[in-house]
Amino acid sequence: MRKLTFADLGHGGTDPVLGAIVPGGLVDRGGFRIYPEPGFRTHDEPGAHVHTTHEVFCIFQGSGTVEIDGTAADRFEAGDVIVIDPGEDHHIVSDGTVPLVFTWAHLQPA
Repeated sequence: MRKLTFADLGHGGTDPVLGAIVPGGLVDRGGFRIYPEPGFRTHDEPGAHVHTTHEVFCIFQGSGTVEIDGTAADRFEAGDVIVIDPGEDHHIVSDGTVPLVFTWAHLQPA
């Protein structure tokens, strides 16, 4: 897992914006989520939640903790970009006083 900021993203133009943090990475699929209350946890189904590709979370509002492989790994807040590496069991947990708002994207190699 890596934690970055929006400023670390690429310049755009003809290059994929997220390609600056995951070289060659093209968005394969993604979405937008709002978790209205503290304590909401992504992927809260039983068992590990892993992918074979990178997953990127862009935090627009709120704060919380990233869990990696069952351990609280790092805090995040609005403006942070979280990069989950392939194979990492991951969960995002909201703990702020305002709703957590973020986008997520899975990246495929170009």
